[in-house]
Amino acid sequence: MDLLSVVLGGALGRSGRKRARRAARFVSGRGGFLSASTLVAAAGVAWGIYDSVKAQSGASGASGASSAAATVPPIPDAGQDPVMRLIRLAVSAARADGDLSGQERATILARAREAGLEAVIEAELTAVRPLSDIVRGVTDDAGKKELYILAFTIVRADETVSGAERIYLAQLAHQLGLDAATVATIEAETAAKIDAQPE
Repeated sequence: MDLLSVVLGGALGRSGRKRARRAARFVSGRGGFLSASTLVAAAGVAWGIYDSVKAQSGASGASGASSAAATVPPIPDAGQDPVMRLIRLAVSAARADGDLSGQERATILARAREAGLEAVIEAELTAVRPLSDIVRGVTDDAGKKELYILAFTIVRADETVSGAERIYLAQLAHQLGLDAATVATIEAETAAKIDAQPE
């Protein structure tokens, strides 16, 4: 299980509803929206962080120190790392209708714990980052579309998109420089692809 899957699975699996399951399949299944280069980068970053955490946990265990006291490797800067940008946007979108509930947070952390990445993910869940910081530096149209699709998929995983989530999506579109027509097209295409996923 990689770092991106931990966050996406937790964020999309929080309601257990049909639409959430379809959204999770859309993100993780064949023909998902993430580009091959992003997935390759995700695997590399996830392995690097996982390997670092495991190495530090092993060293702590050998010296008798608590694994909770182990130093978490530095999290890559989202401005340079597309995977961390996706993770941060996924967390941000999961919070679009307010802060994460205890159940949502627990679901994400449980998946992170299974993958040995709890400390890394908990740091991201604790941090509150402005959208402008998360999307800073994204200039290509494909990257902008990918980010909007991710956020839309997460907020749409619930049965309806709430008013707060709609405001969040409007702010994201503004930060990405996406006009209303582009947003409408992205949402319609994404909704159709999600709804076409098996239950």
